[in-house]
Amino acid sequence: MRGKRSKQYRKLMHQYSINFKFHEPYQILLDAEIIQDASRFSMDLVAGLERTVQGNVKPMLTQCSMRHLYATKDQPLIEKAKAYERRHCNHHELETPLSAAECITSIVDPKGSNTNKNRYVVATQDVAIRAKMRQIPGVPLIYINRSVMIMEPMAASTGETIDKIEKSKFREGLKGPRSSTLGKRKREEEEEGKKTTTEDDANVEDNDKDVDEAAVAKKKKKKGPKGPNPLSVKKSKNQDVKSVAARPSRSDNKGDTSRAVSEDPKKKRKRRRKPQEEGPSGAVDPDDG
Repeated sequence: MRGKRSKQYRKLMHQYSINFKFHEPYQILLDAEIIQDASRFSMDLVAGLERTVQGNVKPMLTQCSMRHLYATKDQPLIEKAKAYERRHCNHHELETPLSAAECITSIVDPKGSNTNKNRYVVATQDVAIRAKMRQIPGVPLIYINRSVMIMEPMAASTGETIDKIEKSKFREGLKGPRSSTLGKRKREEEEEGKKTTTEDDANVEDNDKDVDEAAVAKKKKKKGPKGPNPLSVKKSKNQDVKSVAARPSRSDNKGDTSRAVSEDPKKKRKRRRKPQEEGPSGAVDPDDG
């Protein structure tokens, strides 16, 4: 049950922070009765307030409430109350202090415009004070019930104010701010496009300069008459003879006779002799020998 209640309180404070700009440390106005009840139940008042609002707190006490505590003559309770921050209500000049309802109302809404300008959280045991604070939009209310600290649900006036705020935000989003944001986006896109084009132009100019410098350097290097392409020139006959002589002969691996023939092509070949004809008896004719 405690976890569920703390979740509800967190959501409530989130709504107050979004719509009414509450922030930590939360300023909490105390009255004399809640200080007395916390002492009676042996509660740590500051720790209980921090658990309830889910954040750091700044407990505050008005001068009139402090005078009500002095009337009790409870010295330990008075010493505890002195540790809290004093909120000057400018009622100290009166002979008798104002009631807690009148004093706290003058602090929360001094001009009677139903606005909690300073964003106070009111912690009180007085039912009349809580009824009065419900009429002012954006006032969180805390009280103690049987040693349990409770935050009241959002009042009807607060819910109506939140609805009006949300509707006004929706209308402003449709009309003004949206068009202005679109105009800003278009301007930003145009500026980015201009930057990119200028950067591209600068890069192109740099590349052109590099190309021109390279061409000039090549032109400077090439001085004097240009020679013909060596691949397109016909070879002379002397070069052909030299190339043939330089080639190795195919008959390097053959005998000496083939080498002699290849070396002296004009030398005549020796004529081979025909074999002697045999007679009818198979004997060789001596005259032919």
